[in-house]
Amino acid sequence: MILTIQPLKLTKPYHSPFNSISTTILCSTSNNKKAPFRRRKYNSSRRSVLKKTFIQEQVKFTAPVSDDPVVAIIGGGMSGLLCALYLEKRGVRSTVFDTGVHGLGGRMGTRIIDPHPLIFDHAAQFFTASDPVFAELVHDWCLRGLVQEWQGTIGELQLGGQFTPLPSSPPKYVGVNGMRPLADSILSQTHMVDVVRPSWISKLEPFNGMWHLSENGKPRGQFDAIVIAHNGKCANRLLSASGLPLIARQMKRLELSSIWALLAAFDDPLPVPDSSGSPFEGAFVKGIDSVSWMADNTRKILKPKDVGPHCWTFFSTAAFGKRNKVPQENIPTVTAERVKETMLEGVEAALGLSKNSLQRPFYTRVQLWGAALPTNTPGIPCIFDSEGRAGICGDWLLGSSLEAAALSGIALANQIADYFTSNGSSPEEFSVGLQNEFQPLEGHDIGQFPGLDLQVSKSIKLLMLQRLINSMPAVHRRLLIQVTGHKISVGAGLHCEKLVPVLAFLVATLGGTS
Repeated sequence: MILTIQPLKLTKPYHSPFNSISTTILCSTSNNKKAPFRRRKYNSSRRSVLKKTFIQEQVKFTAPVSDDPVVAIIGGGMSGLLCALYLEKRGVRSTVFDTGVHGLGGRMGTRIIDPHPLIFDHAAQFFTASDPVFAELVHDWCLRGLVQEWQGTIGELQLGGQFTPLPSSPPKYVGVNGMRPLADSILSQTHMVDVVRPSWISKLEPFNGMWHLSENGKPRGQFDAIVIAHNGKCANRLLSASGLPLIARQMKRLELSSIWALLAAFDDPLPVPDSSGSPFEGAFVKGIDSVSWMADNTRKILKPKDVGPHCWTFFSTAAFGKRNKVPQENIPTVTAERVKETMLEGVEAALGLSKNSLQRPFYTRVQLWGAALPTNTPGIPCIFDSEGRAGICGDWLLGSSLEAAALSGIALANQIADYFTSNGSSPEEFSVGLQNEFQPLEGHDIGQFPGLDLQVSKSIKLLMLQRLINSMPAVHRRLLIQVTGHKISVGAGLHCEKLVPVLAFLVATLGGTS
């Protein structure tokens, strides 16, 4: 059903340049009664904001796409930046609006504290590349000196200081000077991308075949299509009155975790377990409620051996983040202090140190990532509403990794470019992801690392198996050799291909001893 409506009448006089012109939209409901306008209360919940979007009528653009279309991308994280980059590859101009005061990047954040200086990657810690398209992109970044392999030891740290190194494969990549410089450099060689920051786009208005963007009443331009490359409450506010109920409904299904980050600088190196004579530089922490990850930024980024200060990033578990969640824009001092002390106690326990023996950091800062990582996903590269000429990209559509974010941005860029090439004809053929169901998302508390998760599982299983064999009586080991044909001795290593038959034998013969 096609309706012609006037802009909503506000409770107070509002002089808009669009008051005398109507907008053509497609109604998404059979109810002809227009819902009354109500001013949103401060601190309304995410769900309450999204609930109001479902009474919106669906925007339907009927005007032809302009000869030289331009796309607005709201969000300058990995997905938004890659969307802009690949739109340029298809000959489409774009403008990236980002809230970053210090730079682009979103969760590719690096904090530098002067005058020391102290340096912390306080969001994304590293990434892997398993997809050929993303791997080619990473290879180019390596050649340009933007990223490098993280050669330091990474592993799993159990409560009490028991450390298990992970295999060197797959390669793990980090920004040469931190993660944020990588984000700032992605668009350095583009010519059809404008960047506006810091900018908080507060309103999207469809008018006369274009999207009109504004920031607190100040016009920010008009665009043929829009991309929402972020999530959380800011995205929800944009969706709440934009005329995009189908996209809003998908966003409603997204669930996000909360993670606390503790940045701490120490005068002396921490007493971390050695592996082959070299202290670990990063560890997934197990068995500690308040800590899920720890990394030595000084060794990872600057690479000094024993020269201080030593800058560490610690992340909480998602469960700890949920229990201690507060408004991230205004963290109470008492909460910040409690979180800091609890996480430092967790670090102490993870390293196997006696109580109160961990050296006190001379610098600390806590940050709450209130919308840290997705816990469910539709498992699709992107969402695009061709009738509303609006799309969403982000890691959560495929997983919770930098690779997923990049692939999502690339996919949406190609989807929009294909739609523009068709000149907007048969728009229903280009809509994607508007009805997909969500599934739970597995991974570490700090995200997914394609190619690494399987290696983590194999490494831990092999370690457990080797310890089991080492504890067996000699007669059982001789029997094991006879049955499996593998020469296994105390301290000997095991190859992955031997894992299945050996485990099968142990379960059948020893009753699943562990």
